[in-house]
Amino acid sequence: MDAVVLVGGFGTRLRPLTLTRPKQMLPVVDRPMIEHVVGRLGEQGITRAVLSLGYRPDAFEAAYPERRCAGVELFYAVEPQPLDTAGAIAFAARMADVQDTFVAVNGDVISDFPLIDLLDAHRGSGAAATIALTPVEDPSRYGVVVCDPDGRVQAFVEKPPADEAPSQWINAGIYVIDPSVLELIPEDRPASIERETFPALVQKGLLYAVAHDGFWIDAGTPAAYLEAQIALAGGTHIHSTAEIDPNARITNSVIMAHVTVSADARIADSVLLPYSTVPANAEIRRAIVTPDHHIATE
Repeated sequence: MDAVVLVGGFGTRLRPLTLTRPKQMLPVVDRPMIEHVVGRLGEQGITRAVLSLGYRPDAFEAAYPERRCAGVELFYAVEPQPLDTAGAIAFAARMADVQDTFVAVNGDVISDFPLIDLLDAHRGSGAAATIALTPVEDPSRYGVVVCDPDGRVQAFVEKPPADEAPSQWINAGIYVIDPSVLELIPEDRPASIERETFPALVQKGLLYAVAHDGFWIDAGTPAAYLEAQIALAGGTHIHSTAEIDPNARITNSVIMAHVTVSADARIADSVLLPYSTVPANAEIRRAIVTPDHHIATE
């Protein structure tokens, strides 16, 4: 089965980390974010990942010149212009000549959602598209979904005010889509899957959803990027090439390759990206540190 992976955005919420590279090429613990996403797809039977590219496609092409990532075949579909979510999915599927039911995922979502549950529900319902749902405390940043007891979506409310959200279950950015849905998406302009395509399917009674209360992180913001690192590391992770002074104290943090941490530095709940340097006596908490940071100590 094919999967379309949306990786074309500018990653503005993660600037300045994304000023020179796509967010999916940012490191997460021990490898780029895209490898966590594609690797999870491959573990669940996806044999080809169609990357819907826009911003800095050269970064992906340089990283995976043989067009394989985490053991999965890659196909590069580079948008001629930003096409929004539905437009990007449709463009990539058409470019890759996707003929059968396929999976589509946001490239900054890291989760343990079982695709088999989504596929089984899709096949059993007669849906044109089936979406994964996950619960969040504040749904105002997401697309909120209301379903009937059979899983048929009754309403799809994009980014409602927190006090007006009809439920806590949100669009998790993981979909199963029939090729017939592509006929609803125009080829000559940007189109939003959340604001156009899904509401159109709701009106036809052809959009279903499956809820899963498991691990799920949209790693597209600094806070979420930090959270994803620590969650996937399961606490503290220190790369073998990092140089850590014996008197430094590190708790619940990710220390990446070629990082230097000097004596009596204290680091907690933080991520140090490759080649970062922490001077003696520095104290760092809930921070993402890059090689460009100059950390002053008193």
